[in-house]
Amino acid sequence: MSAATEYDVIVIGAGTVGENVADRAAQGGMRTVIVEAELVGGECSYWACIPSKTLLRSAAALRAAQRVGGAREAVTGPLDVAAVLRRRDYMTSDWTDDGQVKWLDGAGIDLVRGWATVSGPREVTVTGPDGATTVLTARHAVAVCTGSAAVLPDIPGLRDSEPWTSRDATSVQRVPVSLAILGGGTVGTEMATAYAGFGTEVHLIARSGLLGGAEPFAGERVTAGLKELGAHVHLGVTTESVERTDDDGFRIRLGDGSVVETDELLVATGRLPRTSGLGLEAFGLEDGGWLTVDDSMRVLDAAGEPVDGGWLYAAGDVNHRALLTHQGKYQARAAGDAIAARAKGREVSLAPWGAFVATADHQAVPQVTFTEPEVASVGLTAAAADKAGYRIRVVDYPIGSVSGAYVLADDYDGMARMVVDEDRGVVLGATFVGQDVGELLHSATIAIVGEVPLQRLWHAVPSYPTVSEVWLRLLETYGRPAE
Repeated sequence: MSAATEYDVIVIGAGTVGENVADRAAQGGMRTVIVEAELVGGECSYWACIPSKTLLRSAAALRAAQRVGGAREAVTGPLDVAAVLRRRDYMTSDWTDDGQVKWLDGAGIDLVRGWATVSGPREVTVTGPDGATTVLTARHAVAVCTGSAAVLPDIPGLRDSEPWTSRDATSVQRVPVSLAILGGGTVGTEMATAYAGFGTEVHLIARSGLLGGAEPFAGERVTAGLKELGAHVHLGVTTESVERTDDDGFRIRLGDGSVVETDELLVATGRLPRTSGLGLEAFGLEDGGWLTVDDSMRVLDAAGEPVDGGWLYAAGDVNHRALLTHQGKYQARAAGDAIAARAKGREVSLAPWGAFVATADHQAVPQVTFTEPEVASVGLTAAAADKAGYRIRVVDYPIGSVSGAYVLADDYDGMARMVVDEDRGVVLGATFVGQDVGELLHSATIAIVGEVPLQRLWHAVPSYPTVSEVWLRLLETYGRPAE
């Protein structure tokens, strides 16, 4: 059985990115439908950002209290892991999407449940759970917002052993006694922090150092923080093979000859796009491949031109620009506005920092990694800025020397770095490592996106005594620019 329905815009994927594309298109007057095979709200709401940060928060709050005299003496009990899991269940709405569906209804966005295939130009065929198909046609645009999934690397025995992916780690109902984690990136280090906080014996295994894309001192401090929590950190080693043990655990053989045995194994070594089976090969694109886009999120062909006249868009993880929820939502807003503008015959400029482009994806991406300690960064690292050809100066300052920091926590330990473009006198990048530094990040993001001259930043006076005073200390260390 088949039904046909015409819309202005079809969005494939009802995660946070798809929701934002649909919302902006609908606000622009476009009749919009969103297609989803799983839960409305997507990965972030049920298996990634929200549950992972919820799992991390309770132990982080407990550690923060234990660092302050007076509070430390009042905290006498251990973490209640069962209560943490109940709070996680609440935050994910017990993996039901009634609230998100209600939001779609309120926004005037239609929902079709099922698996989507782009079956023709501006045409999407949806196969529902009952096998029935619905053919949707779009007058203006189709947006692919299907996200990404965990990669299982080609390690002998790994796939057959059925390890956890990030979805399993964030939706767990029983915390294991021991857990091995393959991968030293954001997911690996955050889950190592969370499970070490639960009292699980954690083995974090990485081929090189931790948080390789960050400033080196960030990974070094996170390594030390995890060890302080009791985690075993295996760096610079490969994983040679994985097998199940007689008691249904895991035996992991490492390249240095050592063997790790744990109850569970989490693989966090990377992501791949959820584009397989979408039918995009009919338009000259790779089935299962990342989608290349321009700054308004139109999908480009191998020649760098918009596919088939420019009706196909892709926002979020699938375009591989910045695999972060907030950047995906930023891209989604640009895409939805661009779709609506083009539909009305308006010119859409791709000039940097315009209304319809995601310029910040290139050199102004903020990210907080909720490890022990936290890592907050935005813009270019010193190495990336140097590689890009900038003439830079790097300024470091210990956050613990700021009055607000040692009021916040006894023996506060942290580090701030500012990367300065010497030719223009503006900040190119900033990194903060320490307790609660995520709340410092937006000021750095504004300075970088706004290209605020250092001379003007001297007049942005931080309140005393707050950790934000580290900005003043960074500027003082740099020295006041000449008038």
